[in-house]
Amino acid sequence: MFNLKNTAIAALLAATAMATTALADEAALDMKFAGALEFSDTGTLFVGDNYNGAIYAFDLTGGTAPDQVAPVRISDIDVKIADVLGVAASGLAINDMTVHPVTADIFVSVTRIGNFEASPALMKVSQDGKIEMMDLASVPFQKQALTNYPDQVTRFRPRGVGPNPPLPRDLAKGEIKLSSLAIMDMEFHDGELFVSGVAYDNFLSSLRRMPYPFTGEQSSASVEIYHLSHDQNETRAPIRAMSIQEIDGKTQIVAAYTCSPIVLIGLDEIVDGAKITGRAISDYGNGQPLDMVSYKLQGQDMLFLTNNSRSPQVIPVDSMNNAKVYTAADLPRGGQMDLSPTMPIGPVGKTVMFDGMSLHIAALGDGMFVSLTRDMFSGSLNMDSNPTGFPNRFYNLIAEYDFPQYWAEKQ
Repeated sequence: MFNLKNTAIAALLAATAMATTALADEAALDMKFAGALEFSDTGTLFVGDNYNGAIYAFDLTGGTAPDQVAPVRISDIDVKIADVLGVAASGLAINDMTVHPVTADIFVSVTRIGNFEASPALMKVSQDGKIEMMDLASVPFQKQALTNYPDQVTRFRPRGVGPNPPLPRDLAKGEIKLSSLAIMDMEFHDGELFVSGVAYDNFLSSLRRMPYPFTGEQSSASVEIYHLSHDQNETRAPIRAMSIQEIDGKTQIVAAYTCSPIVLIGLDEIVDGAKITGRAISDYGNGQPLDMVSYKLQGQDMLFLTNNSRSPQVIPVDSMNNAKVYTAADLPRGGQMDLSPTMPIGPVGKTVMFDGMSLHIAALGDGMFVSLTRDMFSGSLNMDSNPTGFPNRFYNLIAEYDFPQYWAEKQ
């Protein structure tokens, strides 16, 4: 859900500060970065601030539901947001998107980049298509600082491709702090907020849980997985996207990692100080997961999982019941690429057609997704509403059904 490219831009420009208290109700808002977004069932908006090492909870409850949720279609959404903020489109980084569970307003977290600084903003797109920047300083909020927040020194290690030395663009990764991945995804469930990201030590991959309203209490557990395509146990790569589901009769996190295993972790395992071994049940191939959306399709609970390098996967939740847990003993040794006969493996659902590239996607009412979609023909970034059964834009597709001769033969 969290975009490393956007993080890199903001990391170079945004000031960083480690929160000094576990809980604070602040008179003045001090948010330095607007990243991962999540709503509670009633409309509290959680915003992850990777540079303050904190999560902000803004009270956006009390809204009114529309009589009917309308589809949204806004071309060049990045240009229009940039115009509202008074920056060029090239000075805008889009970090996440979510939908208010009551009002169906769409919220987009962004970084606006100026000559000497970067600052966060939260944009609202209402049902009538109006775009505005939220005045968060006027909204009641709580702030929850992360425990075990990563240090402010450690950065990524640049690498080249094969025997080739790193290029300048590869070296730029060496300027990004690991703390930029402190908050990758958030899920609100049964009065608690679950947060994936990286923590402070060598065992980096972490899951945190904290009650809401915030009390200053939180549990932080480390997560290890067997990574099928990498053929190694991993403790550093964080969960990129997740959903909470009932599987095998217990409440579990369905976690998606880069390159791209699906892992199950029971909520009862997430206790403070625990070292969890996640259960890898599938791998659908290389790439980086972006968003995991829970929805219903023909009465079935489904997960719609987008990826920066692949078409979306639609995974029936029921298919994960009684799934085999894979270990190193179950696969040939060595990394497994997409063309390996072992890939994909486990209950990965099906790849579905999607026109363009979804940067972020969320459920919008019943039967619709809203997507920030890069158009494959024009390259523009659009906000589209697509049906969940066939999440595509017909105007970009020319098929047999579009020919007048087809319909003439039907008459």
